[in-house]
Amino acid sequence: MSGPGEWLVEKHGTSRRRSWRKLHIGFDVVTGRIVASILTDRDVDDASQVEPLLDQIAEPVEVLGGDGGYDRTGVYTALDERHSAAVIVVPPRADAVLSATAETGPSQRDRHIQAIAGKGRMVWQRDSGYNERARVEGQFARWKQVIGDELRSHSDQSRATEVAIAAQALNQMLDRPNSVRVA
Repeated sequence: MSGPGEWLVEKHGTSRRRSWRKLHIGFDVVTGRIVASILTDRDVDDASQVEPLLDQIAEPVEVLGGDGGYDRTGVYTALDERHSAAVIVVPPRADAVLSATAETGPSQRDRHIQAIAGKGRMVWQRDSGYNERARVEGQFARWKQVIGDELRSHSDQSRATEVAIAAQALNQMLDRPNSVRVA
């Protein structure tokens, strides 16, 4: 997401630094609804935002999916503490190694590493449901098409409110079965 700095550069040609923000969103893949969102500075690690996103979700989480950036111990720990029955579908890094307990009691991550080593990454993606991420990418595209990729507010609190309103508006659009785009 970009802030008002881009507008100044385009309108006035100023050399003001752009103000980039990261939007972390939790989607319900089945319904397409946004169930959690956080706006952070651009240098915040994605995996570090899993706990705050999970704190916003009241219902039980069945599956947590993400890209390789979420292959962190903290992600597995946070999900296990809140939703112990949840499945984590995150590809381990290429240089990932099995844990010390992989032979006796393999973790979800260990099972992913073993499946990739045995059948290959592409087969693991298909079998694990990792390819469901395409639906989430479609929801991000929907956000950008309907809401845009810019923030209009200037303060951090106003930006967070703007994101919350946008998420609520997109969720309400899903509730209206006969929505038609007019512009």
